[in-house]
Amino acid sequence: MQHAIALARCAEADGEVPVGALIVQEGRVLGEGWNRPICDNDPSAHAEIVALRAAAQQLRNYRLAGSTLYVTLEPCIMCTGAMVHARVERLVFGAYDVKRGAAGSQFNAFALPGLNHQVKVTGGVLERECAELLQAFFRQRRE
Repeated sequence: MQHAIALARCAEADGEVPVGALIVQEGRVLGEGWNRPICDNDPSAHAEIVALRAAAQQLRNYRLAGSTLYVTLEPCIMCTGAMVHARVERLVFGAYDVKRGAAGSQFNAFALPGLNHQVKVTGGVLERECAELLQAFFRQRRE
């Protein structure tokens, strides 16, 4: 999660909401990314999607079985859907997103009936550090 926080700082340096993500499989980082929707003019360029794309390119396979996605903020519905399609085994996130979180806060997208893949979820890892990074970013923007 420390590495995800460092990636979130890259997003912050770009003027993006500071969220960072990485995909690990068997102890090896397959892909990483940070929020880029403003820089890329792409509403789908969330940190998780950027990391998923990089990992899929690295493996030359969109299926990321046996992988863990680490991210500093609870994913939205788009990102949870992408994780299911990619067959990510486990999600580990930092701060909860009570407004848009789709891994338990607003609802749990991974528990929807009929899904052919389940993602194991662990939330609140380094929650304080991840939340403080986001809070400081938005506090500075309001000033």
